[in-house]
Amino acid sequence: MKHFSALQVVGSVESDEAQRWHKLLEHLDVDRLTDTFLGRVLQIADYRNGMLPASEIRRTGASSFAALIEGLRHDVDEARVEEVRLAQAIDVGVSRARANIPIESLMTAIRLDFSILWTELTALAAESDAALLVRHTENVWHVVDSYASQTQAAYVAERQRMLNEAASIRQGYVAAIFGQESPGPEMMARISAEIGIEQDTALGVAVALDDDAAALRIAVAVAARAGSEILTHPMANELIVFWPADDRAGSAAREIVARIRGQRCGLVERTAGLASLASAARFARELASLMEDDDDCALTLQQSWTRIARLRLAEAGMPVASDVEKALAGCGPVERERLVEAAKAYLATGSVAGSVRRLFCHRNTLMNRLRRFTDLTGIDVTVPHEAARLVVAWS
Repeated sequence: MKHFSALQVVGSVESDEAQRWHKLLEHLDVDRLTDTFLGRVLQIADYRNGMLPASEIRRTGASSFAALIEGLRHDVDEARVEEVRLAQAIDVGVSRARANIPIESLMTAIRLDFSILWTELTALAAESDAALLVRHTENVWHVVDSYASQTQAAYVAERQRMLNEAASIRQGYVAAIFGQESPGPEMMARISAEIGIEQDTALGVAVALDDDAAALRIAVAVAARAGSEILTHPMANELIVFWPADDRAGSAAREIVARIRGQRCGLVERTAGLASLASAARFARELASLMEDDDDCALTLQQSWTRIARLRLAEAGMPVASDVEKALAGCGPVERERLVEAAKAYLATGSVAGSVRRLFCHRNTLMNRLRRFTDLTGIDVTVPHEAARLVVAWS
């Protein structure tokens, strides 16, 4: 009488189960599964509205079921099966991303695979296969879930690639605005369409240099999170930022300007459209180059015209402060301080009464100091065109 060990019995049972399981898998009809899938997936609005042709859905559906069924077998090369399933997941993920199928709809469609496969398996199974099906439920779910995860990853990667491509194209048009050659009318129209800003839209522009560019970028990111429309153009040692201007109370543009005013940058709050944006950016860059160590906010033309004038005159060999300093050099330090203080008070207020209040002195004291200042320097601060020279010199 022939005896069998417990291991042999178990092995025999497992072998029988594997054969029965493979028998069920062999009876799965990919075309039938695909037809069922197509009928159900077209009930999803994003698939029903023609974003993908039915022929493409059928093609990838059939390939997906074939790959899933192969992955459910026990006698396969797992590495090869995984490679096939991954390739299929990439195919589906990329094609759905490019067709702009929302990821929620994609995942809903993939979850249909499990229910369709399981329904067909239970329909093929006999009553005696109940335990077999129970033991394979987790495996079926694992294979479908792995496929779903791989498809999702491929989809997300492709969407990011699409965003990068779109951003790169858009950034190319933005760069054309600030190129060495000004874009012609046709190119400017194309730029306008690509970046979504009408050519005659008033724009604000700011430029930050070197280390200040990092802080400006953070301010832009904060404003963008609040829904503000901001475009940027980074260069080697600077950052150009521009946005559609809008002076209405509570507008996003006013929020942008308020935030950028607190940054160390050059700022032009309003320029007349895309055609003038490059020149406005050049001026904003010049303002940014005037930044001094104690500046802690944006420089505008209104704030900085005197500083510009002083530097340009100095570059031309016509300094406007040196002769004033020379004229005052003969005074003692106390007298010099009081004369300069009186002149600056009058420049700031434009009136004797305002200057007196600022300095907490008598009117006659102020007038005596201003006359003494005029005698020494030849500049009468009460005369506008002479005062302007001091405003520039002391900017």
